[in-house]
Amino acid sequence: MTTSAQSSAGKDKAPRRSRAASDEVAQASIAEAGLAEVRFLTVAEVASFMRVSKMTVYRMVHGGDLPAVRVGRSFRVPEKAVHDYLRAAYIEAG
Repeated sequence: MTTSAQSSAGKDKAPRRSRAASDEVAQASIAEAGLAEVRFLTVAEVASFMRVSKMTVYRMVHGGDLPAVRVGRSFRVPEKAVHDYLRAAYIEAG
């Protein structure tokens, strides 16, 4: 796929939260729990916990669906954010 095709392919998707909005959610989560009590997970740990690939977790972070903190070149996700995401995504099959 060419670069122009890649950039136009993503335009039909629903709007996503900006990185700033995701950062605000992560900061609010950290502030609520108190920094000393926050447990951070690596992308690999989140992927293992959710039984998805690491790339899926990166997409969720970059798309604003899962708040994360950037530490150097890697991301750390508050454990509470993972639980909140899964709780909100849960549906009852009928």
